Amino acid sequence: MLNSSSERKLFHVLTSIGEVEGELVKHLCLKPLGIEDVDLENALGRILAEDIYAPIDYPSFDRAEVDGYAVRAEDTYGVDEEHPVRLRVTGVIGVGEAARGEVNSGEAIEVATGAIIPRGANSVVMEEYTQRIDGEILVYRAVYPGENIATTASDISMGDLILRKGILLKPHDIGLIASLGIGSIKVYRKVKVAIFSTGSEVVKPGLKTSLGQVYDVNSYILLSSLKELGVEVRYAGHLPDNYGEVRRKIEEILKYSDVVITSGGTSAGLGDLIYRVFDDIGEPGVIIHGLKVKPGKPTVIAVAKGKLLIGMPGFPMSCTMVFHKVVKPIIAKLQGLRLASEETVKAKIPYRLRVGGGKAWLIPVSIIKSTQELLCYPLSLSSGSVSALSYADGYLHVPENKEILEEYELVDIHLFSSKLRIAQLVFIGSHDIALSRILGYWGLIDECKIIPTGSLRGWYAVINGEADIAPTHLLHEETGEYNTPYLEKLKAKDVAVLVRGYARRIGFIVPRGNPKGIVEFRDLARNDVSIVNRVKGSGIRTYIDIELKKLASNINVNFKELTSRIRGYTYEVKTHTAVAAAVAQGRADTGITVEIAAEMYNLDFIPLTEEIVDFLIRKDRLRKETVNKFINLLKTEETYKLIKEIKGYKPLPETGEIIHEKQ
Repeated sequence: MLNSSSERKLFHVLTSIGEVEGELVKHLCLKPLGIEDVDLENALGRILAEDIYAPIDYPSFDRAEVDGYAVRAEDTYGVDEEHPVRLRVTGVIGVGEAARGEVNSGEAIEVATGAIIPRGANSVVMEEYTQRIDGEILVYRAVYPGENIATTASDISMGDLILRKGILLKPHDIGLIASLGIGSIKVYRKVKVAIFSTGSEVVKPGLKTSLGQVYDVNSYILLSSLKELGVEVRYAGHLPDNYGEVRRKIEEILKYSDVVITSGGTSAGLGDLIYRVFDDIGEPGVIIHGLKVKPGKPTVIAVAKGKLLIGMPGFPMSCTMVFHKVVKPIIAKLQGLRLASEETVKAKIPYRLRVGGGKAWLIPVSIIKSTQELLCYPLSLSSGSVSALSYADGYLHVPENKEILEEYELVDIHLFSSKLRIAQLVFIGSHDIALSRILGYWGLIDECKIIPTGSLRGWYAVINGEADIAPTHLLHEETGEYNTPYLEKLKAKDVAVLVRGYARRIGFIVPRGNPKGIVEFRDLARNDVSIVNRVKGSGIRTYIDIELKKLASNINVNFKELTSRIRGYTYEVKTHTAVAAAVAQGRADTGITVEIAAEMYNLDFIPLTEEIVDFLIRKDRLRKETVNKFINLLKTEETYKLIKEIKGYKPLPETGEIIHEKQ
């Protein structure tokens, strides 16, 4: 039973992401939680709580960098293989031994790597350039003063600032501290964070899901992200959709935690309990309920009993972006961790994008280098996207007062890593299963960036210099040919060539046994049939519309009237497997896709035609190493075999050849 105060807080005022910390510090001190002494063997991943100054010089004595002989450089001047100098060996100094003797003119003392340099010597001649004869050596190469010697404090001087407080200690940091003879250091106490997942639809990875259920993604994103910050984090389990149980579990875990983070259950719906529980646990309760940002609006932040409670959105994209922009900086302050400032680059957005709506937008982007500049392709505007952040190079932060991003507008991209890695081979165009397998088989996938936009958008990307290659399977309505007529139609002949790819079978996919007897396009207009369509600009959508125009002509109706009769015509998806999933899950009776997608989802396949997948390639990229390699690999026996292994695919006699010049 919800208490009255909880019932009054169904509605909330949204907070800008830049205002979050200002609101939070009114109720919670965002400073490290304490300092501890730890031995070096326990220092990995801890946050340094003191500046480290060198208590000694390093090295603390002049030492040999090679095995050889400590000599006076002057004794070797003019020496070469035909004119060696003879020196008398007067002693030996091993590693860790005190210096013995002095090197005078005409003398040498044998030294090991790391041994102290004796008085009088100013260089070390490598053993390889000497010949030992009883108590003497012949030196066949001259040395200069200081050669092969690390002098005192040549690396670190006593009193130098070596490490700043606030860094997360890595193995090389610990090695550096150890080299100065420091055995223990002061570190900030680890922030203790507990993570809960919520929602009856969430299933642990490794178990089977039912229709409507999803795997728990956010818990693993949060666990991994917090571990990277050096946090002591634990997964505390799954919260049921029950107010009493949720409150009991959160109050119990708060006894042992500094921060509790939940995922999901944060919007203002009647079934979402998290913000109500947060508000009831203690004062001041919820201080932020909702952010002016997309994705990430349903975020809750509360303070209770001096502890921090954060309710993250349930969708993975929302959860990840809110963590990156809001939660990570807060946790870093509690950890005492100094975060490096984000690297940014300038890039142009390749098409007009409507944003705004009174909120900031955080859009993951993939960055490519066109002929002269960097371009950023938005990967997904969906809060539920999982893959976008794996493929993204960074994100675009659009402010609240911005309504439109114009085509080729210059924007700032915040990078996810300190260094931007530009792909050596960029594909923009049709989504094709065989292409990914070919690139993976030959090890080219790591050098590539693949952006599925549909065939038509791929043509424009190549024409505009945004892509090296566009996978395409566009059927030309007048000629019935695939791809080649578009070289003239889209005025691409001067800038690009077509390289022959392969054929693939497409057709209707239906549940096993084809219960509705769907065999031709005329069946799509039946009242008892619902379809799933492909997005505009895709090759299969072009084929579907051409066939429907033929049907409209045959039955004497216009195209628009016919499509209005087809249930699901406006239900559009981006990929082949999305078509198959819609049919397999009962959201549609049929759709048109590749044969392999039917096999993946255990559906029946009714073939309609073979379409040709070709590769549109810019002429000025043909000499590019990765482009040339891809074309040559298409011609190999291994690639032919790989294509044949994919159900419904087959190589063609001209696979890998430039084909448009023969038209």
